[in-house]
Amino acid sequence: MADKPSIPKGTRDFTPLEMARRNYIFDTIRTVFKTYGYLPIETPAMENLSSLMGKYGEEGDKLLFKILNSGDFKGKLNPGELTGLPANSLGTLIAGKGLRYDLTVPFARFVVQHRNDITFPFKRYQIQPVWRADRPQRGRYREFYQCDVDVIGSNSLLNEFELVRIMDDVFSALNLEVVIKLNNRKVLAGIAQVIGEPEHLTDITVAIDKLEKSGLVQVVKELENKGLQRKAVEMLKPVMTMEGSSSDKLAFLDDFLAASDTGKTGVGEVRQLMNYLEVDPVKSELEFDMTLARGLNYYTGSIFEVKSTGVQIGSICGGGRYDDLTGIFGLEGVSGVGVSFGADRIYDVLLQTDRFPDRSEMDTRVLFVNFGDREARHILPIVGALRKKGIPSELYPDAAKMKKQMGYANSRKIPFVALVGEREVQEGLVTLKEMESGQQEQLTVQQLVERLTGSV
Repeated sequence: MADKPSIPKGTRDFTPLEMARRNYIFDTIRTVFKTYGYLPIETPAMENLSSLMGKYGEEGDKLLFKILNSGDFKGKLNPGELTGLPANSLGTLIAGKGLRYDLTVPFARFVVQHRNDITFPFKRYQIQPVWRADRPQRGRYREFYQCDVDVIGSNSLLNEFELVRIMDDVFSALNLEVVIKLNNRKVLAGIAQVIGEPEHLTDITVAIDKLEKSGLVQVVKELENKGLQRKAVEMLKPVMTMEGSSSDKLAFLDDFLAASDTGKTGVGEVRQLMNYLEVDPVKSELEFDMTLARGLNYYTGSIFEVKSTGVQIGSICGGGRYDDLTGIFGLEGVSGVGVSFGADRIYDVLLQTDRFPDRSEMDTRVLFVNFGDREARHILPIVGALRKKGIPSELYPDAAKMKKQMGYANSRKIPFVALVGEREVQEGLVTLKEMESGQQEQLTVQQLVERLTGSV
């Protein structure tokens, strides 16, 4: 007996209803991106492994899905080279390509490769799946979509302001209450300098990025295990436990970072961004969070993260400024900034908070009952007229029993059923039944269009 078909852990099939809801998210995000002048691109699902390795830190490299080389890759290996090799190093010998981990590194590669064909500053958006060999759990998948928006080729903090506005506009359009958190990696670099551990900046950012999930005690233990002196950790504790308004936190940092030019620059950038947002405030809650680190190594300036206030789940959007990313691919001195919307987590939040539109608003609006070939021929141009008006319409394909056709409409939750029998054909009318109330009305084709257009 054949095994029951299945899919890999951390991946999912999507039903028509789920796809309608996902497309609602994608269409909402895409509409906001376009209103800010961003242009769409796509990149391949797989990249050369050399383009991906070393861009996400040690932990990120472990989560890359590697694609086995085609052909006789085994015959090309020297057995002596394999002795004692860790699994991660072995992967690079038998795999030259990998599935993309995110959309930002492929975007940097795209910019370098196509730099003579694009205009700077280059504003792009990209909505595609990414893959991570992570442990599947609630809200965390191995295959998931990201919706990225970036601008590259400009150092202006107006770009950060615009991205905060985009985040706010997207979540307002989705009717979700969120908190937008912001920080600056220069602030974190300054903190590392002040406590005397600048060489441990990556360890510090990776550890405190886990503060909300793991707690202070666990983070302190991790920092000490990474080699930070106890005195340095004690100096860091007030930063990790600081509460109060954004103004209070910035005032605290003015004193704490007085000896660090890098740190003071970061505080100044946060203040300037906050000033822009005072001129044109966002609807969402905005918080300056000194413990926000965004563990990826390529961030160099402003960093962002968005959390739902109604559902306990990880960040549903995040990103930041990266000054050095394109330099890795040979294009020096080009700064960029961007954020990524996690469509799958946004889906979960919308589902749990019951914020998706009603199914009838995302599916077929009206079903025409099929009474036979003569009536069907009469109905076809009517259905065509409705579709030209953007009204999703169907004609049942078979002249089946009425019970079966009405059952189809009910199972699909189609709000209207149109009946065009012999009498309606003769009189040029359509009998429209509203399924929820059971009420019926007779309309001309023009009245039908107006009725359904007004109901959308």
